[in-house]
Amino acid sequence: MTTHTSTPHRYRAPALALTAVLGATLTACGAASAAPTPTHTAPHSAKPTPSPAARGALAAAARKAVDAGATGVIVRVDDGRHPAITIADQAGWTTAGHRLSASDEFRMGSNTKTMVATLVLQLVAEHRLALTDPVEQWLPGLVPNGRAITVRMLLNHTSGLFNYLYDPAVLAAYTGRDTHHWTPEELLAAGTAHPPQFAPGARFSYSNTNYIALGLILQRATGHSLAALIQQRIARPLHLRHTYLPSSPFVGRRLAHGYEPDAAHLAPLLPMGTPPGTSFAGPHRGTADVDTTAVNQSTLWAAGGVVSTAEDWARFDTALLSGRLLPAALLAEMRTTVPEDPAAPKGDGYGLGLRKVDFPCGTVWGHDGQAAGYSSETYSDPRGKRTVAVLTSTVFDLARPRAAAAHQALVNAAVCAMLDKRLPTGSSPSPTTR
Repeated sequence: MTTHTSTPHRYRAPALALTAVLGATLTACGAASAAPTPTHTAPHSAKPTPSPAARGALAAAARKAVDAGATGVIVRVDDGRHPAITIADQAGWTTAGHRLSASDEFRMGSNTKTMVATLVLQLVAEHRLALTDPVEQWLPGLVPNGRAITVRMLLNHTSGLFNYLYDPAVLAAYTGRDTHHWTPEELLAAGTAHPPQFAPGARFSYSNTNYIALGLILQRATGHSLAALIQQRIARPLHLRHTYLPSSPFVGRRLAHGYEPDAAHLAPLLPMGTPPGTSFAGPHRGTADVDTTAVNQSTLWAAGGVVSTAEDWARFDTALLSGRLLPAALLAEMRTTVPEDPAAPKGDGYGLGLRKVDFPCGTVWGHDGQAAGYSSETYSDPRGKRTVAVLTSTVFDLARPRAAAAHQALVNAAVCAMLDKRLPTGSSPSPTTR
């Protein structure tokens, strides 16, 4: 189960990480009618060129992350004043399989939740859903105690529903050891087959089961598939040409390759209690990794299945945070957070599919995400004028302290560059337990 700590500088293992599942040490039908119609804004034509020093510092941080264990990184930083800085770097042995480009498509993991939440709130704006609707109204008989769980509780992870990724059968598919194609209904059943963690609304606890339920509610409320809703309401209006919810299995030509440690190198990184035989499936690459690009993706769907690019996601974040996708009142609802750590009520917070995260250079809004072989962090300033994305083509290769520290240093530097601030002295990263 994923929880978020309030320490402002640390490696955050995003929501769909295998480590989150196992509790290891690692730290989203037609266009909306009531919501504002999203429009595509052409880039400004006279922005000054970013300084070579700014790009050089980010490139150096990316290289350090790769040298420390990240198999590949894509960094995109837009400070709102200069053309975006884009960087792609990768470990030498990975070039045989795929030459990484800053424009490559990437599995966005739990960043998907922000898109799904946006769709839900668009339907709320159209009075087709309400945040107070009980789950039982839309998914009769599918969620125990569904009369007490509301749409809002699903959105902000206060439902108490068990995280289906903890289920051993789902975990086997998530790591690619089982090729069974999981349907959304099966994923929901896997989550609800376990006892709830607490009474609905009692507290925050991240559970991917919430967003599987929301995906099914969206489909029942509209009569359209979730993939079609993403295209019709977000991707096409915003001209996101490389953003989509793929069918499973799917490997696109432009999809960056993802990697995880092979069984022998993964084993020392796993905590006690890990199910026997846990490992990632895929062809062996390099000296210690497997290629997870084609791993069974059916366990992700509304909780983490979207594919996108750093540039596409920046355009989405800008449209969302600037108020082009939702009415102001609903954007305010989206940004109304509950503490991710009860002991730090003023720390990081979770809204309706949107995180408030404190970094050394300031507070940002966005999400993080993981799929097998893919880790991503995407953020914006509060008004959506500045954006940052750090996409890394591995998850468990970042489990080692040196790799985690270098990765967090890169994320910290990228966020500070986005905010046009200097990284504070003494803010070196320190991984924490999740």
